[in-house]
Amino acid sequence: TQKGLVAKNERWSEEKANAWAKNNPWLRGANFNPSTSINQLEMWQAESFDPETIDRELGWAEDIGFNCMRVYLHHVAWEVDKEGFKNRMKEYLSIADGHGISTIFVFLDDCWNPTYKAGKQPEPKPGIHNSGWIEDPGYLRSTPDSILPVLETYVKDVLSSFKDDKRIVLWDLYNEPGNSGYREKSLPLVKSIFSWARENNQSQPLTIGVFRIDLPNLNQFQLENSDIITYHNYENEIDHQIAIDSLKKLNRPMLCTEYMARKRNSLFSNIMPILKEQNIGAINWGLVDGKSNTKYAWDEPTPDGSEPKLWFHEIFRNDGTPYKQDEVDLIKKLTKE
Repeated sequence: TQKGLVAKNERWSEEKANAWAKNNPWLRGANFNPSTSINQLEMWQAESFDPETIDRELGWAEDIGFNCMRVYLHHVAWEVDKEGFKNRMKEYLSIADGHGISTIFVFLDDCWNPTYKAGKQPEPKPGIHNSGWIEDPGYLRSTPDSILPVLETYVKDVLSSFKDDKRIVLWDLYNEPGNSGYREKSLPLVKSIFSWARENNQSQPLTIGVFRIDLPNLNQFQLENSDIITYHNYENEIDHQIAIDSLKKLNRPMLCTEYMARKRNSLFSNIMPILKEQNIGAINWGLVDGKSNTKYAWDEPTPDGSEPKLWFHEIFRNDGTPYKQDEVDLIKKLTKE
C-alpha cells in the first residue's frame, strides 16, 4: 500500500486499536431491545418501531451513567424496506446520541429461533426466556446460494451507509457463531462476513466475540480477525477473571459484550468493578423487563408467567423502577467516579 494509506481488507494494528481505546471513554451499558419488542424484527420493522419507548428507556440508562448500548439488527427488516430500515437506524442513533449513548450494532446471530418471517411477530410465550428471539440467517443457511448474496449486499450497504458515523463505536459482525448446535458449521459465514466488512474501510473497528472455549477453530479465527477483542461471560468473578487473563495476552482493547446472570452469580456487584478496574467495556444483558422475557432463566421456564424469585437479567421494571435499588446505586457509583 502507498505510505499513509491503510489497505482495505486489513485488520487494525495493535497501535491503532489501542489508540481507539484511548479516544473512547470506559464503555458501559447493556444489550438493548426495547421492552415493546419481542425480537429484532419487531424493533426495526416500520409498523412496530417505537421511538417513544426507545427514548424513555435510554433515558433510564443515561440516568445510571450508561454510555453504550449493543443493539441487534436483522437482514429481513432491511430486505423488506432498505431505505426505511436505514432511516430507522438513523433515528435510533439520534435518540441514543441525545442521551450520550454510543452504539454497537450486531449483524448476524446464531441464538434461539431459526425460523422467522417479516410482518407481525408472535406474542411472548409466558415465562419462556427469549421465546421470540430469532437467528440471522437461521433456517436460510441451508440455501447458501440464495442467502449469501443477500447477506453480502445487506452488510455492505449498512456498513457503507454508516462508515463514518461517530455515534457507532463498534461493529459486532456476528453474535455467538456456533451456538444452537451449529458449532464449526458457522466458520464459513464468519469468514465471509469479515471479508465483506473489510471491503468497506469504515472508520469503526470490527469484532466477533468469543463465548465458548470448546469452539477452537472459530475462536482462533474470530480473535485473529477482530480489531477489538470482545467476549461473553456469565460466570462468577473467579472464572470471569480467568477468561480476561487468557484474552489480555492479545494486547488489544477488550469489551465484555454480555455478562450478568444473577442465578449464575454473574452480578453487577462482583463483575462490574473488575471490568472497570481493568478498563474492559462492560455491556450486561438486558435493560428493561419486557416482551423478551429475559428476567426468566435460559433453561427454567415458568409457564404461568409469574415473577421469578430471582430475576435472571434486566435492571428496570417497565415502569422505570429498579429491580434492585442497591444494584442501581452501585452502577451509578462506578459510572460517576
